[in-house]
Amino acid sequence: MSNDEGIFGPELYEFLEELEANNTREWFDVNRERYEEDVREPAFDLVRAVRPMLEEISLHMTARDRKVGGSLMRVFRDTRFSADKTPYKTNVGIQFRHVRANDVHAPGYYVHLAVDSCFFGAGSWMPDREALAGYRAAIDDHPDVWTLARDRCQTDGWRMEGDRLKRAPRDWSIDHPMIEDLKRKSFIAVRDFDHSKAFDPAFPSQIADWCRETRPLMTFLCGAVGLDF
Repeated sequence: MSNDEGIFGPELYEFLEELEANNTREWFDVNRERYEEDVREPAFDLVRAVRPMLEEISLHMTARDRKVGGSLMRVFRDTRFSADKTPYKTNVGIQFRHVRANDVHAPGYYVHLAVDSCFFGAGSWMPDREALAGYRAAIDDHPDVWTLARDRCQTDGWRMEGDRLKRAPRDWSIDHPMIEDLKRKSFIAVRDFDHSKAFDPAFPSQIADWCRETRPLMTFLCGAVGLDF
């Protein structure tokens, strides 16, 4: 691949669109080589390109280019508890996880590539009860630090995303000055990007820039659950 070529090509979305229309094991088996050449290997290339820049941002976030336990999420859907039994995901999901992610529910970064939408996310999506309690306590203890981190992720194309409780969480007063943030079920900053961004040779650098922009949020969330960022 030359320096003026992007890591992904238009074949990425062509494959995902066809997979959505033919989401069967039989079709995927016939097109497995396309998946490996147009999706999996470029995704590994992206992970490898992001890795050195991510290490400059945080020594605790990981970029792993391996088939099992790596940054590229599995193409196979978990259909055990879903009414939708189609076997394959029709998006590419790449996660840059905290080194302690296997031990605790840790914040992370996420890149989503799909025919219908592309976005980057940073933070903690639907944390477990223990992590959620940690985030709420940290917001209560350091409201000014949280507000600065949150507000930085609500400008210049960023938005804070996720559902909130309808009522105040247990043990918290509805009159608390930070009650709308304490109601959050997720603490994640998201920004959409155009599909063609994946074809840009600067895409890895753009991902690194987004990681830098959300560093205050990630630092706050990691600290809230006892992790270094």
